[in-house]
Amino acid sequence: MSNIDVKCVNAIRVLSADAVQKAKSGHPGLPLDAAAMAYELWANHMKHNPKDPKWADRDRFILSAGHGSALLYSLLHLFSYGLTIDDLKNFRQDNSLTPGHPEYGHTVGVEATTGPLGAGMSMAVGMAMAEAHLAAIFNKPGFPLVDHYTFALGGDGCMMEGISSEAFSLAGTLGLSKLIVLYDSNKISIEGSTDIAFTENVQKRMEAFGFQTITVEDGNDLAAIGAAIETAKADKEHPSFITIRTQIGYGCPAKQGKASAHGEPLGEDNVRALKENLKWPTQEAFAVPDDVYAHYRELSAKGEPVEAAWQKLFAEYAAKFPQEKKLWDTMHKDADSEALLHNEAFWAYENKPQATRNLSHVMINRIKDILPQLIGGSADLAPSNKTHMDDEGDFSKTNYSGRNLHFGVRELAMAGIANGLALHGGLKPYVATFFVFSDYMKPMMRLAALMKLPTTYVLTHDSIGVGEDGPTHEPVEQLAMLRAMPNVNVFRPADATETAAGWYLAITSKATPTALVLTRQNLPQLAGSSKDALKGAYVIAPSKKATPDGILIASGSEVSLAIEAKETLAAEGIDVRVVSMPCMDLFEQQSDAYKESILPKNVCARVAVEAAVDFGWGRYVGLNGATVTMKGFGASAPASKLFVKFGFTKENVAAAMKNVLKK
Repeated sequence: MSNIDVKCVNAIRVLSADAVQKAKSGHPGLPLDAAAMAYELWANHMKHNPKDPKWADRDRFILSAGHGSALLYSLLHLFSYGLTIDDLKNFRQDNSLTPGHPEYGHTVGVEATTGPLGAGMSMAVGMAMAEAHLAAIFNKPGFPLVDHYTFALGGDGCMMEGISSEAFSLAGTLGLSKLIVLYDSNKISIEGSTDIAFTENVQKRMEAFGFQTITVEDGNDLAAIGAAIETAKADKEHPSFITIRTQIGYGCPAKQGKASAHGEPLGEDNVRALKENLKWPTQEAFAVPDDVYAHYRELSAKGEPVEAAWQKLFAEYAAKFPQEKKLWDTMHKDADSEALLHNEAFWAYENKPQATRNLSHVMINRIKDILPQLIGGSADLAPSNKTHMDDEGDFSKTNYSGRNLHFGVRELAMAGIANGLALHGGLKPYVATFFVFSDYMKPMMRLAALMKLPTTYVLTHDSIGVGEDGPTHEPVEQLAMLRAMPNVNVFRPADATETAAGWYLAITSKATPTALVLTRQNLPQLAGSSKDALKGAYVIAPSKKATPDGILIASGSEVSLAIEAKETLAAEGIDVRVVSMPCMDLFEQQSDAYKESILPKNVCARVAVEAAVDFGWGRYVGLNGATVTMKGFGASAPASKLFVKFGFTKENVAAAMKNVLKK
């Protein structure tokens, strides 16, 4: 290792330690022990150009161990990605570009929001899948247009979390050879030695998953780390897993190898000792020698001619393959929302009772021909979720061009992989499972919302309508759970028109995930349904009076029930309007005038009807209103009997309205 390399590695350590110390908060342990592997990768093996951080064919780097964010920020500063020394000094402070964990879209060069351990590993698998798919579509002999690696760096915590095993099992099955994982194996977690809870042979596990496994015994040996990365690249059949043995808090005499190095500042005395031990030329905080900066500038500049060569290749490709160039442009731009809104074929439907999951299947197979970037699948439930794209092939080790993804029974990793597919660019992913199993997906859906990724979640079997499978499979609280999450459009359609509206919302969204919550049972097509569903709520069955006696509000399968209850009430001289509310989130975005037109304040007699718990409906029915909802879990019986058992009948809804009117 040359002297300048030593100084460059130590610059990462010193800047990270100073940032954490100044903030009096953070995690110095990983940046200190992983600095060498990160430097070697970024300096000599990763294809990137700081002057164009969004270059399509760049290698991707994900810091799955997001608590070690100071490492990534130091790299971005030193490699000239635009982070200044003042940004490092502002680590973990309000409105800074250096938040506690890396945030995609907030800091240039951050490829994914990480923090929940293992999440970055699943997103890396998604990015590697995206690379393989796009390469299969676009690459031609002599024109490797899509040819890049996905690198992920994580530690023991990432490997303990189940999501990494789910994701890596699939990655091995798919033979994603452009995926390379660097495992920072320091054998320390917050509670102490990992031996108290984690003694498995990680390498054997990864080998069983189908990875090439490589071990580097000394985490400071740049030559050995570099050789391992090149060995990983040379394997064209398997993803690679490089175990790199390190000592947490390396370089700090009092903290090295100890759990206390993980998640707290080293302390001023220990920072001073660190710099002395590393033979750093100054004790001044955030001070980096000129020769170090000069060397990093040389390293940063290496990416410019590489990208320039790719841009030249791309121009030649465009001239020789104009149809493929047109497809490339289509897949890298947003859907034409205005054209779709007025596309009669997009909104057409058969006027017969159908389950919204079946209607969704129709929409998917319309959209696939409009959006070639659409890709997706289910967690082993495509026949039930109705998510298969006809005649588009299955994505597999032998056919990366297939658009139908098979995730196996891995809901958590599936949602994380979808994030990676969306983050990569060029693809519009959807993923699917039963609605009740959104519980397994929720952490990665939350990250999608944080990152403003317009991923689509197809969540079928949405209520007690599941029937005989019983309460383990009947979602009751999941609507409330997802509606509580910021920046997610939870859309529960009532019929074909509303299902089309849900899919329109999903594929035209630019910064918000969409959860399509769909029925197993058939629903009638409703005469009053319209594209106004895109406003979140609208009057689907008006009253005859200018001011109705009351308002019934419902979503999904309960909208038709509310309309039946309206007719029952009308026979008794009570005139109510029915409001379909497929998406509370969208309704809340409308103007006050629109909301008043749908739910006028002077009409206090309101009843909400939904085959789920009532949490969240209070703001629409008010203190004087009522709900016909679930009060507990479901049961195992035919769906038709369960709806009667739990009060979802027109008579019970009408009675609830009459009780409210009596008040």
